[in-house]
Amino acid sequence: MYQQYPSTLLEKAVGEFAKLPGIGRKTALRLVLHTLRQPVAEVESFTEAVGRLRREVRYCGVCHNISDAPVCAICSDARRDRSIVCVVENIQDVMAVENTQQYHGLYHVLGGVISPMDGVAPSDLQIQSLVERVEEGGVEEVILALGSTMEGDTTNFYISRKLAPYDVNLTVLARGISVGDELEYTDEVTLGRSIINRTPFGK
Repeated sequence: MYQQYPSTLLEKAVGEFAKLPGIGRKTALRLVLHTLRQPVAEVESFTEAVGRLRREVRYCGVCHNISDAPVCAICSDARRDRSIVCVVENIQDVMAVENTQQYHGLYHVLGGVISPMDGVAPSDLQIQSLVERVEEGGVEEVILALGSTMEGDTTNFYISRKLAPYDVNLTVLARGISVGDELEYTDEVTLGRSIINRTPFGK
């Protein structure tokens, strides 16, 4: 049974904060009380930023990364190597790889990995659009930069089968990343070396 709150507005706000991942009701209460101590203008600025994010954010029509425009800043950057596409699970992985400053190609965000246990099928991911990018030509290498988990390996294998008919090199990150690790939690030096020392898929 939850504690009794002195205000229904407080209780509702705590309930909303507690819906965030990794936030329990005690932490939610601390965040709400902190919010109450802030100037009204700052709180309104915060809520406006979150509201605009939800209403106006879009996804890049090429790589599916979060973007403010129809095509993201990375895909539209003429300085990027367009012959290499790094396939990642999510947007956090794009940020992790970019932070290494060791990669200068393009990306393709799948939006997850194949996971029958969680009801995630290949059709739920941006795999077909990856195949279409390769089919259009110009892509010489596809880096399968998914986490070294069972789901990541399954997704790598599925993508390799879908891209088999095309003349494209498939590589994976060097195993400087421990089995079971996710990219967004890997330190920048290790991740950077894993990109530089990537190896052919299946070898």
